[in-house]
Amino acid sequence: MKTLFLVLPCYNEELVLKESATQLEALMNNMIGGKIISDESKICFVNDGSTDATYEILKELCQQNPIFCAINLAGNSGHQNALMAGMETMCDKCDAVITLDADLQHDISKIPEFWNLYLEGNEIVYGVRKSRKGEKIVKRVTGDAFFGIMKLSGAKTIKNHADFRLISSKAIRALMEFKETNLFLRGIIPSLGFKNTVVEYEEKPRLAGESKYSFGKMLKLATDGITSFSVRPLQFIACCGMLFFILSILMFIYAILTYANSGVVQGWTSIVAAIWMLGGIQLLALSIVGEYIGKIYMETKHRPRYIIDEIIMEDNRSREK
Repeated sequence: MKTLFLVLPCYNEELVLKESATQLEALMNNMIGGKIISDESKICFVNDGSTDATYEILKELCQQNPIFCAINLAGNSGHQNALMAGMETMCDKCDAVITLDADLQHDISKIPEFWNLYLEGNEIVYGVRKSRKGEKIVKRVTGDAFFGIMKLSGAKTIKNHADFRLISSKAIRALMEFKETNLFLRGIIPSLGFKNTVVEYEEKPRLAGESKYSFGKMLKLATDGITSFSVRPLQFIACCGMLFFILSILMFIYAILTYANSGVVQGWTSIVAAIWMLGGIQLLALSIVGEYIGKIYMETKHRPRYIIDEIIMEDNRSREK
């Protein structure tokens, strides 16, 4: 019988952890009792440098029930790195992993369906939201714009897919071959090429508290996604440069003809507008180039994505450090 691990990254989730653990425990026990998954299956929480009581609650859960295990990262490494830490650490202990958020906005009732599709031969199962009607307008519009830009840039992404997915140990081992520091799993995993399918679900409201994924973090994730999988922004800059070079030649010819015909400069408005426009384009171009250079700089350091402080596995009533 195959073994399933659930991996949930946590950052300051003390308000939702106990309720999330209760619901997940009931689900996993039902699957174990129904002989759907092995009794070695577990729920693994990854504490991503929380500053509240998150890790204390996780230790308590692990001591109370061996179905729970926990990974404590030495510091805040970011959501994508926390996911990777959970998958890499648990890869050899199970046949497949399902990643989801600790606030249970992802519909856990779909987990048995994920598992059945895996047993049918799919190495990856993506959870895709049916709609985004529950989100704020700004988030929905920017999200749609992001997926549109990713499509134009040629990156393989699944629209309306976050990080609710099943991924087999085989696929995780292939994923571990990707060594870049700036992780964007929503783009890397679809590029693996394994057999995959999609399960649609309705996103639920948070059990308690507020989302820790701020606008700044979402913007960074989007920037990582775009710049990690395409050089088209650089190609766009080159096209703009060529276009404005041609325009400058035309403007030079126009200036010569105007001077030859004793033309009079009609005003400063067009000059000021042109200066501001060209200045803005130059700054934008420099910032895009700088983003790529910054990524190269970070990648050349070969720093670890995360550092694990402690792993708690209560199946043998011992702790690894």
